Order: sequence, then structure tokens, then C-alpha cells
Amino acid sequence: MKNLRRIYDSHAYDTEVPVGSYWDATLPAAPAYPALDGDRRVGVAIIGAGYTGLSAALHLARDHGEAPLVIDAAQPGWGASGRNAGFCGFGGAKLGDSAIIRRFGEDDLRAFYSAQKEAVALVRDLTSPGGIAAEAQEDGEYCLAHSPRAARALPEMAAGLSRYAGVHCPVLSAEEMRQEGLHGDGFHGGLMLPHGFGLNPAKYVTGLARLSQQAGAVIRGCTPALSVQEQSGGTYLIETPSGRIQADRLIVASNGYSSDNLPDWLSGRYLPVVSHIMVTRPLTEVEKQAQGWTTRRIAFDTRNLLHYFRLLPDNRVLFGMRGSSNITPGSMLQMRRRIRCDFEAMFPALADAETAYHWSGLVCVTRGLTPYAGQIADWQRAWTGFGYHGGGVAMATYTGRLLAGVAAGMPCRAPMPKLMQNKPANFPIPKYRRHYLPLAYTCYGFMDLL
Repeated sequence: MKNLRRIYDSHAYDTEVPVGSYWDATLPAAPAYPALDGDRRVGVAIIGAGYTGLSAALHLARDHGEAPLVIDAAQPGWGASGRNAGFCGFGGAKLGDSAIIRRFGEDDLRAFYSAQKEAVALVRDLTSPGGIAAEAQEDGEYCLAHSPRAARALPEMAAGLSRYAGVHCPVLSAEEMRQEGLHGDGFHGGLMLPHGFGLNPAKYVTGLARLSQQAGAVIRGCTPALSVQEQSGGTYLIETPSGRIQADRLIVASNGYSSDNLPDWLSGRYLPVVSHIMVTRPLTEVEKQAQGWTTRRIAFDTRNLLHYFRLLPDNRVLFGMRGSSNITPGSMLQMRRRIRCDFEAMFPALADAETAYHWSGLVCVTRGLTPYAGQIADWQRAWTGFGYHGGGVAMATYTGRLLAGVAAGMPCRAPMPKLMQNKPANFPIPKYRRHYLPLAYTCYGFMDLL
């Protein structure tokens, strides 16, 4: 769309191009949410039908008696919410604990860990029996040391989690990891975090949409926001191809699929980063035993350019990584080869397990490496939440609930750390911020070799 200012090639935002994810193949056929059909006046308008927007809609409708209108350029979950790896665990920030303490203090680090625990518990509650059927798996996630140096740092990491998060995280040797049911070349031990679990992200986001609508929210798909303006009376006007929306209050929940002019205040405050995921054909029992991989807990490694992986309910392997600085047909082909190479190097016994699916999506980061949930510019009744740094399943759902409370004038009592209220600074030379990524990847790759 010509009047939107986005930083990747148009292919990344083309809602007509199939995502090609494994998750899409698991969804039953369902009727699409219709487009907006004329002008509307509403109490709360929400731009973006991903985890943040739909969680905000659900909690506004269910907990506060509102009837929010949610619009999305595609269908609910078309963006990162429907195509991620399905890791629901600690996360939301890329900033390390020591840096958080220097900038915000020890109490705020504790508050942030409390928020992360509540975020995981919120998703677990939403996907409990009788709720959203999202194939939620067993509790626990592994952090795998990719080098001897990283392994030596695990006890300190575990001590920090005990001190600030109040959780016990056993440190495991490489052999103990094998006994846990997860073995790979280059693993030098691991840490087991008790909070966290895997799920089907597409089933989760479509379930959020269904619950939101049942609670009283209105969802309109194929309705891109083309502009957002504050009106003189303190209301907000959203232009779409099929009608205007005038809203008393506004929540922008577009995260990594944002546009720099929706609204202008967002320009340069977020950086979408490309992540790639592959899924194999189902493994045989012989292959699982040969590789020593039987656990279905989610896992990731300690690299700056991390790998993340899990054994799915049907015995397929999901394997993901960062790497490219654009989403084009050519970069997709290049990353398909690269991700396959890394997968076979880490799990050589699975070299014959062909790639059945490969897709990409945008993870959202901020310059300060922390998530944001708060006011847009100086607009008094407009808010946004973004920048989950790859931890959006839990943190975006939690942020949506926070924003719902603020929009309803009844902030919830859940932890709201200062670091989440700290307005993100602009990236230098914002228009070209995507072009920093190749240099950053080179530096991170070198650090991972140390």
C-alpha cells in the first residue's frame, strides 16, 4: 500500500502470498473475518489482530464490558502471532539482567521476572482444558550452552534466576542433557527453566480471536489501516479502504508489522528482524533414538544469533534461527539452505529427515532492547505495545491485558515494570535501520565463536 512506510520489501507484507507454515497446515478450514463495510464510531479501536491486539480485545470485552473493534490488514494471526515457533516462556527483552539492574534497579528486574511468570501463567490458563485447544505441551524449557565458555556461565545464570525470579533452574552436564532426552553436536550442558511450554501458535491466536468475539469484540479482517490521526476533540480517526473509524480510545498493536506512519510517532522506534523456521517430516522412532532426542520440551541455545528447536506432537522437528536482513524470494532460498546446514550440523543423525516446511516472519526489537507498553506520543487516550524480542507468545498476551486495563481506566494489579514503561528511543538514521543488520550479524557471529 503506497501510503504506508515500511522498511522491508513489499514481499514481507503481501497478505496475498501464502505464509507456507506448518501451522497453517494444522488449522481446520474456517470462515474468514469480513472486511469493514462502512464508517463506524466506537469506544475502543484496536489496530492489529495478533496476540497483543486480541488479548486487549478479549480482556476489554470480558473483564470491562467493552465492545472493541479490531481491524487487521489480513486475518487474525497472519503476522508473527500465527507463524512463530510456539515458545511460551520467559522473554520479552534482549537486555541482560546486569544491564537492567544498572538502568532500572534490582527491584525492577524482580518486577520484570514477576511479569514474565504471570505472562506464562496467563497463556497456560487460556489454553487449559476447556479453553483454547492449542496443543500445549509439558512445562519446562532448556537453555543449551553452545560452547565451553557458555557452559561455565550457566551456574551464574541459574543463581541470578534464583535471586531475582525466585525459580530453581538445575544446571545439567551434556551427559545429563542426553539423559533428559535432548542430545546434539556442540551441546556443552544446559539449564532447565521450569516455566515455559510449547504450543501451536496459529491455533492459539485463532482461539484468542474466537474468545474475543464471543465476549463481545468485533473483528474485521482484510481491513488495513491507512492513516491514524488525532482529532481536535480528542478522538482518533482511522482511514481504511472500506470506511472510516472514529474512536474515543485507540490501541496500536502491529508490533513488527508496523508502518512508520501509523502513527508518525512510531517511526524509527522499532526494528523488525527476520527469523526463519523449518519443520521436517515426522521422525521415525529409530531416528529419534539415534539422535537421542525424545523430550518435547522447547529448547534454545546461548548464541547471540540463537537457534531454537522443539519436537512437535507428530514427531516433526521445528528448527529456527535469525540470519537474513530482508524477505525476498532470493533471501528465502538462501536461508532455506543455511538453516538446513545448521540443523544437520547440530543434529547429524537427522540428516535424512527432509524439510517439509520453511517460512519466515518478523521479530520486533527496540533500541533499548526492552518491550514497551504505554502511551503513544502525547495522545491522552492512545496506547501501544511492541518490542517483545522473540518472546511474544507470553509477553504480548500479557501486554494486551495491561493495555486493556489502561484503556478501560482500570489498570490491573499485575506487575508493570518501569522498563516496560520506558518510551523507546529512535534508532539512528531510522530510515536505514534495517541496513545495520548485516554488520550486527557479523559481529554477533564472531562473538558466538569465542
